[in-house]
Amino acid sequence: MENFIAYNPTKVHFGRDVIESLGKEASVFGKTVLLIYGKGSIKENGCYQSIVRQLEKAGINIVEYGGIKPNPVIEDVDNAAKVGISISADMIIAAGGGSVIDTAKITAVCMAEKCQGWDVMKNRVDISRSVPLISVLTLAATGTEMNSVSVVQNPATQEKIGFSHPAMFPRHSFLDPSYTLTVPENYTAYGIADLIAHCLENFFGKGDASLSDRFVEAIIREAMHYGPLLMNDLGNYDLRARIMWAATNALNGLTGCCRTSGDWGVHTLGHILSFLFDTPHGATLTMVYPAWLKFISKRDPERLEQLAWHLCNIPVQEDVIKYLEDFFISIKCPVRLGEAGISKDQKNEILGLMTRNKASGMNYILNSKDREEILEMMF
Repeated sequence: MENFIAYNPTKVHFGRDVIESLGKEASVFGKTVLLIYGKGSIKENGCYQSIVRQLEKAGINIVEYGGIKPNPVIEDVDNAAKVGISISADMIIAAGGGSVIDTAKITAVCMAEKCQGWDVMKNRVDISRSVPLISVLTLAATGTEMNSVSVVQNPATQEKIGFSHPAMFPRHSFLDPSYTLTVPENYTAYGIADLIAHCLENFFGKGDASLSDRFVEAIIREAMHYGPLLMNDLGNYDLRARIMWAATNALNGLTGCCRTSGDWGVHTLGHILSFLFDTPHGATLTMVYPAWLKFISKRDPERLEQLAWHLCNIPVQEDVIKYLEDFFISIKCPVRLGEAGISKDQKNEILGLMTRNKASGMNYILNSKDREEILEMMF
């Protein structure tokens, strides 16, 4: 077992109508809030109305910044920070999925430190604090509601990268599965795939962590059992709740203890596809993972055999890769680039940006030849 530090200060409010305590919790931080959200789905599922009602009841002034994209861009971070600073916002409330909350995390640092967002992402800022952040989750997928990680892209530098700092943990996260009932079939599936990917990337991290492996197994089994049921009954509150809680636990630190790090190679490869083609994040993972696992089966067959035992009770590596691939197919996620409209003619463009950004893992380091081999298996 590796040495580790376990730390998670986020207070989670989970269940139906937990938003009723939002005003009380927010009022601790002050009287002016910057409300950040996406394209407007929060106004369709009732989340927006509930937030405004709670804040007005608590006497809190609201200034809005909407329009965050599914693949968030650094420009919105900087623009939102300018708005927040101009109104002397005491806090941020981020209402939405991972893209909105990730944007708000960096915005909160920029407001407190009076700095630029990309300087934060590139670790060029000595961070000491951030503006208090409250998240209201509307999409079960990334786990950002209970961790300190943010992923943002920069069109100018052609990068999509992640950054983490303890100051970026949300102070409170409100998780009402009711707000996910209107999430469409495709993004429901991408969320299920995303939470499984988070578990796998911690499973392939560095270090012997048997208990963490069992947590990974349990969360993936939960997703693979309830995920297909949810896909056939999108309006089922109980199924939405189970997937939401699984997604939160997949990346709140639980599965990474006793390891120095997870291996985020699949995410870094997938980020290139998101940047080039605006492909939904979860869809990139289901296309990259089968190919990456086939590649890893040659480099670390023992670890893949352990995964096979955990998930399938079988010793054959190829069977567990097919098992996962078949599951992704069953929930209507793409497993080949062509299924997402990406042709082999674009291979050099993809590979070029992968190499330029040095897309790699943290445990299994990838070079140019490795990336090309993985990419070829994705077609």
